Amino acid sequence: MRLDKYLKNSRIIKRRTVAKDACEQGRVEVNGRTAKPGLELKTGDVIRITFGNNILKVRVVSMPETVRKDDAQDMYEVID
Repeated sequence: MRLDKYLKNSRIIKRRTVAKDACEQGRVEVNGRTAKPGLELKTGDVIRITFGNNILKVRVVSMPETVRKDDAQDMYEVID
């Protein structure tokens, strides 16, 4: 699954275009490398997102194509 689509489906970022812009601005890293929005994710990848002064680091657990809002948090686990 594409990185920008994953960020939107998991509800880490609200809109796909915002996720795409964040990737293009270099605020998203996957496994320690700056990522483009079209990067194909795999289970176990670590995503690091910079939101201003805050940093969110998550590990990809699952990648369903469609997900309900209540189940979106099960797609990743937050790591420190």
